[in-house]
Amino acid sequence: MSRLKLFSIIESPLHPDFSALYKRLNIEESKFSSMRKAISALKTQSPDLVIAEFIYGYGNNYAGVNVCNLDVFLCSLQKYSATTRILVLVEQHEFQYVEKLAALFPLYAVLQYPVREQDIESSLKSAIETVL
Repeated sequence: MSRLKLFSIIESPLHPDFSALYKRLNIEESKFSSMRKAISALKTQSPDLVIAEFIYGYGNNYAGVNVCNLDVFLCSLQKYSATTRILVLVEQHEFQYVEKLAALFPLYAVLQYPVREQDIESSLKSAIETVL
């Protein structure tokens, strides 16, 4: 069986490092420090799973088109890999805004900080079952 591919998009120091867990679950992790790099990688790789942080666009100048940092990436993801499972990490004070993103894109799981290894492991195992 081939290894599942995971994009880990790390845009802040809050993003936990679960690389050892991914390895234990036989998941091949690709780390990206920006959405631009992750979008670029979509052209050559199709991830089975994505773990990314939700950062609400409080003062964006897009007339309400963009909700957060994930919009453009998730739009690109629909084009290149529509079956990818999205796991979103979010701070408590921004949790109320995730609903706006979920209305636009299918989110598999939303995990609120602090995210413990058992939380992410449970969500990943569940997502893996739906991918396979």
